[in-house]
Amino acid sequence: VTAIDLAPDLLKIARLHGLESGVKVDYRQVAAESLAEQLPATFDAISCMEMLEHVPSPPSVLAACATMLKPGGRLFLSTLNRTPAAFALAIVGAEYIARILPKGTHQYRDFIKPSELAAWLRDAGFELEDVSGLMYEPWRNGARIGRRTDVNYLACARKPS
Repeated sequence: VTAIDLAPDLLKIARLHGLESGVKVDYRQVAAESLAEQLPATFDAISCMEMLEHVPSPPSVLAACATMLKPGGRLFLSTLNRTPAAFALAIVGAEYIARILPKGTHQYRDFIKPSELAAWLRDAGFELEDVSGLMYEPWRNGARIGRRTDVNYLACARKPS
């Protein structure tokens, strides 16, 4: 397992979680685009969970993922939809009312519509296999998968063989 992030503080937190899980993880402070140059066709699966809305160029990250995946490999993603409901829950609710996240964590303009993600995935050479809604339930410290994609959603894409 390889885990990457550009933020050293987030990598430090991830390392602590890794120690608790007992899973051997290679943590690296590197951009996906740089890692793709070093490790083409290396991974069977890549997970980009709750991060695409925080990077300068999501299409560039997706292209890097396509480079790093082996043929037939899968990319798993989650992100926020650019809708009024997502603004209300992810920014107003999570950052300002519940204070689950620091203020300024999200920028509405960076939220990604499923149609935009689908187009970027196609441009990177992926086949989109599934899109499902993801509803966080902070009152039970959990989440559930469903049909509604108006706030958070998951996607699975496959690199053709």
